Amino acid sequence: MKQRNAKFGIGEVVRHKVFPFRGVVFDVDPEFANTEEWWNAIPAEVRPSKDQPFYHLLAENADTEYVAYVSEQNLEPDNSDEPLRNPHVQQIFVQEQAGRYRPRQNFAH
Repeated sequence: MKQRNAKFGIGEVVRHKVFPFRGVVFDVDPEFANTEEWWNAIPAEVRPSKDQPFYHLLAENADTEYVAYVSEQNLEPDNSDEPLRNPHVQQIFVQEQAGRYRPRQNFAH
């Protein structure tokens, strides 16, 4: 198996390169680990490669908060320093500094 190094770590705040949402990473898969139905729902012209890290995010956009599953190629660091409003962020993380969160000691996912 090829060694993969994730570009983003648990607790990092990232934003999607195409769609207007951002979130904090709470888990990382070294390569695609979702269902084929989920995969096939992505339009072929924008479907990312499965052979890259995928990130589980506590995400938010202008309207709502949710969990997102995003390929590494579609993410970039979010340097806005704006606090996240997703209510689960405070349950799972402690804010260390602007743009970075640390998992709470008593949290096991």
